[in-house]
Amino acid sequence: MMKAVCLLSGGMDSTTLAYTARDMGYEILALHFTYGQRTEEKERACARTIARLLDAVEFVEIRLDYFRTIGGSSLTDRRIGVDAYEEEREGLPNTYVPFRNANLLAIATSLAEARGADAIFVGVQAGDYSGYPDCRPEFIEAFQKTIDLGTSPDTHIVLMTPFVRMTKADILKRGLELGVPYEHTWSCYASGERACGICDSCHFRKKAFRDLGIPDPIRYGGS
Repeated sequence: MMKAVCLLSGGMDSTTLAYTARDMGYEILALHFTYGQRTEEKERACARTIARLLDAVEFVEIRLDYFRTIGGSSLTDRRIGVDAYEEEREGLPNTYVPFRNANLLAIATSLAEARGADAIFVGVQAGDYSGYPDCRPEFIEAFQKTIDLGTSPDTHIVLMTPFVRMTKADILKRGLELGVPYEHTWSCYASGERACGICDSCHFRKKAFRDLGIPDPIRYGGS
């Protein structure tokens, strides 16, 4: 049976992606990162629940404490307030963690090579999201070349990003078809108790559910 390392944050996109990978016939090796993000406890709990529901063959959690030392993001520096969504924002939101996805994918590649996995699934999505540079299709294509060049000659790992050109609503629609339990996912950048409802991630999650005309099963502040 094919095996895939799935980057599983516990969020909407990565959970739908893991269910997609299973539907494609892959065994799931769930890889979860904590890096000092504000909602790491909630994300970890969601990721563990999803991995269990997926019958993942392994759940690997890796801490990357150096992101706190590096700073530069409101997700890892509590002195910086999390940006609320702005439709006409210029530049990157302050939730961008500098070069994060390159770090995560490098570790995922090491794990995939060590475990003999055939693929790495990552839920990057550039269609209607915040414009993070490490979510662009060009970045993914470049990293695939890095994997090809940097692993052993007998290793063949495909970087799978089926959502990269999809909208959040498209992803949600796919997840509903697969029976994804969205009540066990978390998207908010700011809070692990009740979702704030105003950060970029909350905005796009709420919009996706609204676009499909169905209620979001998680609770938001004041609701």
